[in-house]
Amino acid sequence: MFNNITFAYPWVLYLLLIIPLLIAWYIFRGMKSQSSVTYSSLQIFKDVPSTLREKIRHIPTSLRLIAIVLLIVALARPQNFSSGENISTEGIDISMVLDISGSMLAEDLKPNRLEAAKNVIDKFIEGRISDRIGLVVFARDAFTQCPLTIDYSVLRNLLLDIKSGMIEDGTAIGNAIANGVNRLKDSDAKSRIIILLTDGVNNSGEVDPVSAAEIAATFGIRVYTIGVGTQGVAPYPVQTPFGVQYQDMPVEIDEGILKEISQMTGGRYFRATDNEKLVQVYSEIDKMEKSKVDVRQYKVREERFLIPAAAAFLLVILEILLRNILLRNLT
Repeated sequence: MFNNITFAYPWVLYLLLIIPLLIAWYIFRGMKSQSSVTYSSLQIFKDVPSTLREKIRHIPTSLRLIAIVLLIVALARPQNFSSGENISTEGIDISMVLDISGSMLAEDLKPNRLEAAKNVIDKFIEGRISDRIGLVVFARDAFTQCPLTIDYSVLRNLLLDIKSGMIEDGTAIGNAIANGVNRLKDSDAKSRIIILLTDGVNNSGEVDPVSAAEIAATFGIRVYTIGVGTQGVAPYPVQTPFGVQYQDMPVEIDEGILKEISQMTGGRYFRATDNEKLVQVYSEIDKMEKSKVDVRQYKVREERFLIPAAAAFLLVILEILLRNILLRNLT
């Protein structure tokens, strides 16, 4: 209750200096008013008990002095200030669309393309504050691994569970975009984006990638596309009777389609040929698509003078009652 207490008129507190003077005057007056009678011995009074009124005769004056102190404090107008921040955000809804086809196991990125992408996406999610993020995975078809959410711990756990082979092999880029659009189209966020990562060429699905991009553009959804994979060939693990063998497989990314998708929707196309470039890609998207956060500081003043004023009033009433009831016969 007494945190952040200030006084509107702190100079009034100098009046407290009169309290020691009043105490000194009270002691001096008490000594002066004592009767002067000489006795040969005080032994005759040693067994005379003190009355209740004699024991409490100083209490009224003490109450009056405390009341004066409280009244001076009240006149100085004690105030309590509480401060805080009003934070308003304009969030972004993001659909992370991730290729989990078999070619994502190629090891031109370490430990492989899929795990490298998962690690970078995890860091991307960790850096967001108030944005809703969903997760779509695709191969021959696409499905929602996690709907839009701000529960990032759940989202990151579901991201961790993603493995190649969850869906029949293939690359359905059009279906993936359509699934992402379906999750975002009813959103009222100020910005809605899809971040699509793939390492291949559309060869599956019922929806053409360009048609899916047109639908996204209709709903005002930007699509950022990322082609992941080195130039030329990449080592790909192949299971054989003699264990896992590596074969160099050609890297085939339909950059033309990915560029067209991003241009149609107002997004951008990126190429990530190694882990470092993949990190840079998501970092750049993160900077471009930041939530708008407005922070307004406020300070609330609350008057506290009523508390000491009321206490002073009660003490004065108590003093009057003591003087006129218990001590009325004392001089």
